[in-house]
Amino acid sequence: MGGEEPLEATIDAEINVISKIEEKVNGVYHYRDHYFEDHDISEALHKGARLKERTQEALNEMNKLESLAVKEDRAKFMYLKGRLLNVEPDYSQQAEEVLSKAVKLNPGLVQAWNELGESYTRKYDFINARICFEGALQQERNKVSLRSLSMVLRQLSTKSAEEKVMNIEESLVKGKDAVSLDTTDGMSWSILGNAFFAHFFMVSQNPKTLKQAMSAYSQADKDTVSRSTPELHYNKGIALKYEEMYENAIGSFSTAQKLDPTWDGPKIQEENLLNYLDKIVSLMKIKGQLKPRKINSMLEGLENKNLGPYSGGSYTSPKGHKALLNHVKFKDLRPGLNNEKVILGSVICSVHSEETVPFTFQIMDKDESILVVTLYNLSPGKGVIIGDSVAIAEPYLTNINFKYKDKQYQFGLVRVESPLVLVINGKKAGRDLQAGVQMTTFTKS
Repeated sequence: MGGEEPLEATIDAEINVISKIEEKVNGVYHYRDHYFEDHDISEALHKGARLKERTQEALNEMNKLESLAVKEDRAKFMYLKGRLLNVEPDYSQQAEEVLSKAVKLNPGLVQAWNELGESYTRKYDFINARICFEGALQQERNKVSLRSLSMVLRQLSTKSAEEKVMNIEESLVKGKDAVSLDTTDGMSWSILGNAFFAHFFMVSQNPKTLKQAMSAYSQADKDTVSRSTPELHYNKGIALKYEEMYENAIGSFSTAQKLDPTWDGPKIQEENLLNYLDKIVSLMKIKGQLKPRKINSMLEGLENKNLGPYSGGSYTSPKGHKALLNHVKFKDLRPGLNNEKVILGSVICSVHSEETVPFTFQIMDKDESILVVTLYNLSPGKGVIIGDSVAIAEPYLTNINFKYKDKQYQFGLVRVESPLVLVINGKKAGRDLQAGVQMTTFTKS
């Protein structure tokens, strides 16, 4: 018996094998989530391959310890194996299989339900994903289930617009609940930001909701783990684009590209946005490519009668305050909300974009000053055409002025949240122009 290991030591090794495996799996996740703390962003391209190597090393060690581990806790071993297989972003059938075994062996293992839900999410099987996360929450209220459920609820197919709205509302509630359990968790803040953004488009067009999305993204940016995910910066860039903070949006897309050079999404978004801005600037320079005679004819036709009900009449703003409107030239506008003012111009062009939202056009006043107008909540196929007169009450002006890659982007922009506040060719825009918006650009989180 001289060379034999003591029985107590053998038993101790068996008891601790699961904790050793768990430590190894957590180490791989730590490497993934904190990669840029130890590596320069220029090494982002190597992250995937290096993570794959570490994952394979951990799997090899896990397989060697499998016989000891299953004696100690078979369900926990299956869960840890599935969790390790889920460390990379793509769907893994093997992960789904071992995690399914784990929850059958131990239906009370909340972490295993969450991981299995993650597998179904990656498979775009959102119905089963929801079942997993809701099942986990029945056993324990936890942030992972809540934020994952928030994400899944927005992806579910629905039979009606009402059901979609209900899911968006519930998604926002779950996102808030997840954050309330841990206000330092950036991943929960990131998903809450997405929930606010979805709510802005699908439920309520309140600009305050968009501000809340941006606030949530800012909180996510404070957390090392979420800050190093390209998805946060991509989604933040989308929201910034709709806030019409174009320079910041481009910065977010650039950061997302640096964090994951293999992902084309941020690059495509940046290119589309720059093309859109290039068109705006070039069309302004050539005055919509209209001939001087056409411009003179359009501007001569701009009379007070084109103001329609805004001509010396009372105006009730969307917030309910009443005012008498004063017709002013474009050059007299100030940045921000121009209370008790109305502007009038002729449409000289529309600006094509890869996105259907917003509908963008340019108007010119009698001084031949040009403003860009972004119109939201416009019904598909509707809009204004060249030569239309457009009056905008209490316009909100933003002066865009920044330089990017040797190109200067400078123009005045008026954002219009609803076509119902426009007067087109002397008549108040009808409700047939108003419509909801479908998002197509967000990542699945």
